[in-house]
Amino acid sequence: MFCVKCGSLMYPEGGKLVCRREECGSVRDLTGDDDVFARVVTVSKQKPPEPLVLEEIAETMPRSRIECPKCANFEAMWYMRQTRAADEPETRIYRCVKCSHTWREY
Repeated sequence: MFCVKCGSLMYPEGGKLVCRREECGSVRDLTGDDDVFARVVTVSKQKPPEPLVLEEIAETMPRSRIECPKCANFEAMWYMRQTRAADEPETRIYRCVKCSHTWREY
């Protein structure tokens, strides 16, 4: 329901509809029509995606000739992940074939 004074959305609190704008603060009783629509629904958070298990798919991962910062080996597997906002580029994540050290390239 909307506030008749300011047009802002009103929220149910203690059997009444309350406008949460500080300038307005309007309060009115719930009516029979309001009761159908004055339910606050919380959206559950989605389950995070499963982590990538590299040990099971290591032989099919793409490889690159890049120096490992830990052991100085020149071969690493890589994959790409969207670690920031969608309008920013993906992050390339490397894992050394020799020592399994993981690092990223932004």
